[in-house]
Amino acid sequence: MRQTCILIGAPVDSGQKRAGCLMGPAAYRVAGLAEALTTLGHEVIDRGDVAPVPHAPMTHPNPAVHHLAETLGWTEALAQAGRAAAAEGFPIFLGGDHSLSLGSVAGVAAHAKALGRPLFLLWLDAHTDFHTPQTTESGNLHGTPVAYISGRTGFEMFPPFPAPIPGNQICMLGIRSVDEAEQRALIPEEVEIADMRVLDERGIGAPLREFLAKVAAADGLLHVSLDVDFLDPSIAPAVGTTVPGGTTFREAHLVMELLHESGRVTSLDLVELNPFLDERGQTARLMVDLVASLMGRKVFDRPTRQF
Repeated sequence: MRQTCILIGAPVDSGQKRAGCLMGPAAYRVAGLAEALTTLGHEVIDRGDVAPVPHAPMTHPNPAVHHLAETLGWTEALAQAGRAAAAEGFPIFLGGDHSLSLGSVAGVAAHAKALGRPLFLLWLDAHTDFHTPQTTESGNLHGTPVAYISGRTGFEMFPPFPAPIPGNQICMLGIRSVDEAEQRALIPEEVEIADMRVLDERGIGAPLREFLAKVAAADGLLHVSLDVDFLDPSIAPAVGTTVPGGTTFREAHLVMELLHESGRVTSLDLVELNPFLDERGQTARLMVDLVASLMGRKVFDRPTRQF
């Protein structure tokens, strides 16, 4: 199905402490994201990079929390941009660290609420990102989006989330690094967590197909948030939060092809790409190839690389 893909640059670098993610949107553009989508028959509209809403400096009761005002500004700006883009087509948020999802998912959630349809979330990540600003020890707000999205308390300084996503409408795939506070908070939730142990035992296709069946049964919209560290660092080194044992090239492409075949994906985050840590654009090109698989490229159509 032909889509109107709306590219939204989110050069967010405030959610963590390792500089470089702000270069992510430019790297995706240089790696040929728009060209890949156009080749597949989609229309591409590049809205350029979003600017954060200005906020005066702020402090949080948890002294570890940093860049709070800046992160709030990004959250508000991306929520506005996301809601508008979701009404017009298929938003693709080019990050930027994972704190951008505080705003991107808020925007598409507002759109889903206006349509009266449920929104589901597929979190492709090594981490659950289920901290709140109170529980984070690092103070890195890129570790808080799913908590905000699911309606956990502790986000009083943030805009109210438009329609919190219930745990049974969230699936986390590829998890392999979870802090103790996050584990305790997740126990009573109904979030489906297919960690690497599950994927090793069952394969990556079975839990994803089960989740997609739930989305289809509810006639839901599906937002996919793809973190570079979902992938094994041997194939995707350009991320500041590497965790060994991630998904392989083949597993990642299978995920994307199954998502395409489902016809359920309505918006996408590409996050945590740090081009400063990349090797000759290897990770940026891989992420672009994965988006192409999500948007309809078949296994036989993968291009031969010449270096």
